Amino acid sequence: MKISEPDNDVYRTLLESTRAIPWKIDWPTASFEYVGPQIEQLLGWKQDSWVTVNDWAERMHPEDRAWVVDFCVKQSQSGIDHEADYRALSASGEYVWIRDVVHVERNEAGEPLALIGFMFDISERKKTEEKLLVMQKQLEDYSFRDGLTGVSNRRKFDAVLDEEWTLARRNTQPLSLILIDIDFFKQYNDHHGHVQGDECLKAVATALGTVANRPRDLLARYGGEEFVLVLPATDEAAAQRVSERVRQALFKAQIPHGASAVGQLLTVSQGVGTIIPSSTDTLVPFLDAVDRRLYRAKQGGRDRSVAGAA
Repeated sequence: MKISEPDNDVYRTLLESTRAIPWKIDWPTASFEYVGPQIEQLLGWKQDSWVTVNDWAERMHPEDRAWVVDFCVKQSQSGIDHEADYRALSASGEYVWIRDVVHVERNEAGEPLALIGFMFDISERKKTEEKLLVMQKQLEDYSFRDGLTGVSNRRKFDAVLDEEWTLARRNTQPLSLILIDIDFFKQYNDHHGHVQGDECLKAVATALGTVANRPRDLLARYGGEEFVLVLPATDEAAAQRVSERVRQALFKAQIPHGASAVGQLLTVSQGVGTIIPSSTDTLVPFLDAVDRRLYRAKQGGRDRSVAGAA
């Protein structure tokens, strides 16, 4: 039995009963042959105001317009079905996230004759995606934070130092590092208790956070009672000045230490190193050199820094 094809009115009824917005563009004239009436409910623009592709392009967020138009034109010229997400301007001046799914109708030579597609409102999906990205960023931030002091942790330090080492070598710039160790911290815990010891670490982190605050400077908890400052594009003299600011910041914090052999206030020892890494240099020897300077500062009486260039 032969089944008759539905007439155009049935097709139109089906198309216009969906939430997706159907449309058709004549390729040679770059004009709309049809756009569904749902467009008015979604964007507020009258159905008959969609005349040419310029109306489509101009009703798009300026940040999206260039790449979307360029992408869609190239895909259409190549006869490739495609889709694009962008922000469409509503008649009220707000933006709505749209996904355009496009089919390219071609002649026998493969040349485009028309574009047929559907617009979908994906605003809720985009809001969900943005929330997920924020959550992902927060989780990533938490994974790079020391749980006690709130400063960056060793994992973050390792990642940043590796990146800054590469940049310093590529740009032939100095990279400085300051290892900071709280003097007689074991004795502090024994004398004041471990709860107060945790508060002490927080206070030290707060004080050190005021020392180096350029966008690329990094303060991290290196482990236990040790902290570290990564100072990109910082030469030896500047690194020593930062080291002195560390000492001043701790003195200003006035953290009592009832079991210190060097005074009544908490102090730190520092190892300071600077290097302009060459193609043959590696990170581990540099870190070892800075660590040895920290050891010499502690052996030399503490409450001091030992600096040097690699």
